[in-house]
Amino acid sequence: MARPVGIIGTGQTKHGKRMDVCYPELVREAVMTVFAETGIDPGDIDGVVSGTMPSMMEGIALTHFYFADAMQASGKQILKTETCGSTGVSIAHTAYYWVASGMADLVLAVGHEKMNEGDSQATMTTVAEPFYQRFFIAGAPGVFSMQSQMWTDRYGIPEDKLRDAAAYISVTHHNSAFDNPYAHIKIRVTMDDVKNARIITYPVRLLDVCPNSDGACAVIFASDKMIRKLGKKAAWVKGVGYSGEEYYFGDSDKAVWQAAIQAAKQAYKQAGIRNPRKELDVAEVYNPFTYQEMLFYECFGFCDFGQAPDLVLKGTFGRKGELPCDPSGGTLCTNPIGATGLIRTAEAALQVMGKAGDHQVPGAKLALAHAMGGVDQFNGIIILGSEK
Repeated sequence: MARPVGIIGTGQTKHGKRMDVCYPELVREAVMTVFAETGIDPGDIDGVVSGTMPSMMEGIALTHFYFADAMQASGKQILKTETCGSTGVSIAHTAYYWVASGMADLVLAVGHEKMNEGDSQATMTTVAEPFYQRFFIAGAPGVFSMQSQMWTDRYGIPEDKLRDAAAYISVTHHNSAFDNPYAHIKIRVTMDDVKNARIITYPVRLLDVCPNSDGACAVIFASDKMIRKLGKKAAWVKGVGYSGEEYYFGDSDKAVWQAAIQAAKQAYKQAGIRNPRKELDVAEVYNPFTYQEMLFYECFGFCDFGQAPDLVLKGTFGRKGELPCDPSGGTLCTNPIGATGLIRTAEAALQVMGKAGDHQVPGAKLALAHAMGGVDQFNGIIILGSEK
């Protein structure tokens, strides 16, 4: 039986174009923030889990060694976890299992990326299989454009309604980012701004797309025994789920996306959740593209398939709605890829600990955090609660 595990502290950098610091300094900023916030000495940590987007994005091999000093990991066990966009939640899962297994009592999880010093689009275009997929996928926007069109065609969603719902999401999240001190993109936009922005890959427009961000996030996972010893408030891990599917984009159904559905089912079963829209208080859904966010609502059981645009326009998933989603502004406003999924986890933890500041959802007790990755085939979820 796994031991109870909780998150006792989080640390984030200010995300954006961070040319004021070198890459190790950026990582150190998040790490020292979490140690200062928890009052824990780095020497008390049993091990460190870290990860980025694939190392070709960084231009650095063996990043867990390169950043060992910045992560205060010298002389400690280090694990490296990388699953492209879902790296952040994979790091969280690795740290969780390390503690839950009884092999450690305090584990530091660190996700990081300095995207403005690399070429993310070139990486994501060329990471695909070279003889077939690379010629038409065109990086992340190409993949998610095809996915959104598959979904809208499957359920006959009118184009005007879908465009309005996507614009509503963009406006909502960009407004929310102003209440998040760490967020990268902070701009006021209108529905018309979003709908008239230039097309990236149809139907995705510029304001439907996440940015390239520099940033890092650090989270400390602790055993029940250590949490009691330290007398800390915790965000308890209630459930985890992770699922993957075929590597070739066209070999699986991306509208009724089984990897997302199964990851959610695994986490819900562990957490004892039967009606996620009613039982969850807040969700940090990985939303690099507005259209994809709506698809996730359906795969996670927040609503029936084909219903997400209607509920978005009713405000169901807004900051004051039935199930607030991405009150931090989400991936749409901040995207240092290796850290992004861990940021979702950190934000969920802050919510259930009542420490989310100006973007706190009142009374939040149960939160979902999610990330998606690979070549559009991995999904991971972690559910956190205020009570063990």
